[in-house]
Amino acid sequence: MKSYKLKIITPEKVFFEGETEQIIVRTTEGDLGVLAGHENYVSDLPAGPFRVKIDGQFKTAAISGGVLKVSKEVTTILAMAAEWADEIDIEWAKRSQADAEKRLKETKSDFEHRLAEMKLKRALNRISVYNKK
Repeated sequence: MKSYKLKIITPEKVFFEGETEQIIVRTTEGDLGVLAGHENYVSDLPAGPFRVKIDGQFKTAAISGGVLKVSKEVTTILAMAAEWADEIDIEWAKRSQADAEKRLKETKSDFEHRLAEMKLKRALNRISVYNKK
């Protein structure tokens, strides 16, 4: 299978940069698979799973929102955060889930409620990706 260049960048670091054969990523329109030579494409990325195929093997990560840009030369993901499934601290993710659920019950302002919802989505995504590794 033909490969292409993939870059995943978070505010803290270059999470991944290298050759891949395929990615499968959740966009706001649904799951999308990208192979070499894919047409140009841009989409928002909600918190969701991300799979990258390297040397015939898929590796899974949790992405906490961002933007996907596909071109013929390179596919770039600018993500708020990214973690490989085998590097997720599941206990921390569960504590984060509990904290977000508590905040959802206690918060009074719309703004704080939305922040708690986003935190809960990120925590649930990390837990889901961890459990599917």
